[in-house]
Amino acid sequence: MVYVVDDDASIRDSLSLMLGLGGYSTRLFADAESLLAAFRDDWAGCVVADLRLPGMSGLELQKCVRERGSAIPFVIVTAHGDVPAARAAFRAQAVDFIEKPFDDAQLRGAIETAFRLELSRIDSIQASRADAQKLASLTEREREVLDHAARGLHGKEIALALGISPRTVEVHKSRIMAKLRVRNIAELVRFAVAADALGPKGPDGSG
Repeated sequence: MVYVVDDDASIRDSLSLMLGLGGYSTRLFADAESLLAAFRDDWAGCVVADLRLPGMSGLELQKCVRERGSAIPFVIVTAHGDVPAARAAFRAQAVDFIEKPFDDAQLRGAIETAFRLELSRIDSIQASRADAQKLASLTEREREVLDHAARGLHGKEIALALGISPRTVEVHKSRIMAKLRVRNIAELVRFAVAADALGPKGPDGSG
């Protein structure tokens, strides 16, 4: 979905027609406040916003959306481009800053870039969720073994730390690798290092 924010009705209509012919669905807004009122956290796609809008500007809109925790890409368009505004847009991670009148191909190219970024972002989110589900399948003891492995401890050291036998540690490692679907210790350690950002360390939610 491409969310178009422009106070000029003729521009909104022409963009909707152009993007529709290119296979994109659109939603049109006359100002930033209208988009924010309708905004949902699960929106995906791209926002094409005019820099100068009645009330909140396109850059202020982008800031508000970011503050809500959304990384949906923005393309800023304007008839009043200047270097400071362009720099501000890119510092806020806008995909592009396009001056009016713009070439349709230029805008389509920016939107295509935005959609590639969105697909990558969504894939990353889905991968993180899958990893979190795998971690949730571990027992409390398996998570302890995993945490020790992430700190670089070897089997005997883990056994000593946890008060279990080295053979039991190896059994746990084997089960952990099967549950996490990793092929070797290096992948196991990589998964363990990333695990701190994926959620609680044990079934009771403790860290």
